[in-house]
Amino acid sequence: MTATLPLAAGTGPGGETAGGGAIPERLFLRSWADPVIDLVGYDPRSPYVERFWLPVLGPSTIWLLRRLASLLEERPGGSVVETARLARELGIGERTGPAAPFARTVKRCVDFQMARWEEPALAVRRRLPPLAQRHIRRLPDPLRQEHARVVSSSGPLDERLVRHGRRLAISLLDYGEDQAGAESQLARWGFEPALARQCATFAGIVMARRRAAASQP
Repeated sequence: MTATLPLAAGTGPGGETAGGGAIPERLFLRSWADPVIDLVGYDPRSPYVERFWLPVLGPSTIWLLRRLASLLEERPGGSVVETARLARELGIGERTGPAAPFARTVKRCVDFQMARWEEPALAVRRRLPPLAQRHIRRLPDPLRQEHARVVSSSGPLDERLVRHGRRLAISLLDYGEDQAGAESQLARWGFEPALARQCATFAGIVMARRRAAASQP
């Protein structure tokens, strides 16, 4: 028996558009690798997520993401869970209909791009992104002010992304990719086009200097 689960618009197998999907009795899980969010994001069990994502996603979704993060931490290569048992353990019932609390909770994860269907598995983020401005605007005033303090104390986001992007671009060139290919790969990983180009150019300069140094007697 499966519970029919309409997917969010624009999501589906591999993250592509799909009209619907199903939550099977045994749910296959895998990590959703995202080089950008994995750098700047927050563990679902972190104080940041509890404090700031909770009012946006709601408690059931946060508890589910926490549990899935723990399961994938124990088995990084993927995990399988009994759907009804997991739902009972989270206190969100064990019904399997499309309007059941567990089905709605999974759909909410997909709607907010915390998970996506990669048939036959559910790929789940192990780190959640910082709140977007549209989410911050929904927070109560005291939380908005607290969020601003937390973000300002964690260091400039742009600088961390640049350093990370440069390291990735250099690694791509080390493995034989050319500069244009590195730029395209960074863009596929979610880097803004201008930043992807900047990091690939930087990596090209680094590699040229290495070659020049190696050719000197």
